[in-house]
Amino acid sequence: MADESTIKLILALNDSNLDEEDLEEETQKLLNQMRQLDEVEEVNRVIDRNPPEGNKSFGGFLMGMLKAEVNPDKIKPVLGFLSNRLMAKSIELEVEFNGKKLKVKASNQQELEAVIQAAQRFVDGN
Repeated sequence: MADESTIKLILALNDSNLDEEDLEEETQKLLNQMRQLDEVEEVNRVIDRNPPEGNKSFGGFLMGMLKAEVNPDKIKPVLGFLSNRLMAKSIELEVEFNGKKLKVKASNQQELEAVIQAAQRFVDGN
C-alpha cells in the first residue's frame, strides 16, 4: 500500500463522443495498462460512495475515473505514459502531493501537453 510520500493522481476521462459502454471499455483498458507499469504503485477505479437512485455506474464505480499512487521519483515516466496514451482525449487530472492539490483539465493534445507539464512542475516544486 502506498504511503503519504506518494503522489496521488485522479484521472477522469471526459469524452462526450463515447457512450457509457465505450467509456467503460476505455477506462478498463487504461486501468489494465497502468497496472502493467512498474512505476505505478497502485491504481484502481474510483468508487461511487453515494450513488444516486437509479445510478447507471458500472459496478459502483464512477464512470471514466481512475486513482493511482506513484512514487515521486517515478512520476516522469507515468506522466509521459499518460501523455502518449491520452492524446486528443478530454481529461481532468488531479495531482495531490505533500498536502497540496493541483486540478487541471485538457480537451485536446496541446492542452494535454500543458497539463502534463503543469503536473510535473507542481511535483518538482513540492
